[in-house]
Amino acid sequence: MATYPTDRYGLIRREATLARGISDAQIATAVRKKDLLRLTPGVCVENSGTFEGHKGADKLYRLRSIAVATSELLGERALPLSHQSAAAVHGLALLKPDRSRVHVSTGRAAGGSVRKHRHLHAGLVAPDEIIVVDGIRVTSVERTAVDIAAAGDFAQALTVFDTALRAGADRGLMEQLLKTRRRNGIQRAFSALSAADPLSESVGESWSRAQMIEAGLPVPRLQHTYRCGSKKYQTDYDSDDRMVGEFDGKKKYLRLRRPGESIEEAVMREKVREDELRALGLMVIRWTWAVLERHGLVELLRPWLVRLGIIAR
Repeated sequence: MATYPTDRYGLIRREATLARGISDAQIATAVRKKDLLRLTPGVCVENSGTFEGHKGADKLYRLRSIAVATSELLGERALPLSHQSAAAVHGLALLKPDRSRVHVSTGRAAGGSVRKHRHLHAGLVAPDEIIVVDGIRVTSVERTAVDIAAAGDFAQALTVFDTALRAGADRGLMEQLLKTRRRNGIQRAFSALSAADPLSESVGESWSRAQMIEAGLPVPRLQHTYRCGSKKYQTDYDSDDRMVGEFDGKKKYLRLRRPGESIEEAVMREKVREDELRALGLMVIRWTWAVLERHGLVELLRPWLVRLGIIAR
């Protein structure tokens, strides 16, 4: 297998391969055989198992965004990454992000456009709203979160604000940025920001809470700890010390798995944990991503909330 020259980001650029004596035809063949993945014209990356699954897709999109941000386009000035692309560089988890193109900000009040590889977003950007991350100019975490929230639905807005706060974003600054907006969706974004909580640990947990809020269900307590004998158990959601809600995502069990432990063993350990929580008199309700996709969470929770006296019928 050929050895390809890479830059600091692991990207393979046409000018470097030509200088190494590797022809365009050789690169095209490697792409066709899927040894290389083409990120943007003139830039590839070696294919790898690390690009599999959702986490791999996140990594690949981040590299594609970096490829666009660091590739000179004839006759155009370099533009900072924004929206979903800036979020990818910041490592912000998003709900159903638009990754069909790389997102950049023009910094102008008007004149946005959608091109083959890039989505150019119009909008004034203050100098202090642009920062450099790993050598890449991107909108700040706060500006990135506000841009995404203003363009998305309530669940997407809540998710990005949750993850931004978890990353250390300034809630007050995001509120000020929202106040400067004059467009549809701002009130929805304000509502999402007021409900945002850095204790929400994943996209699935944020989306779950969004469905509860939009249905008018009481907002549960997040990440509460219960003591069961000598053990302490942290729960995703807790309602009045009567009902515990748990979002079961695949990543959760990978995160909870101990060194040398299989996923099956981690699941069994969670089952023991659930039994001990039930022994405290708590009703434990679990749901998966599939329940969220069909918007079935409220239908699942409401009867139990009524039965346990947490809400009226």
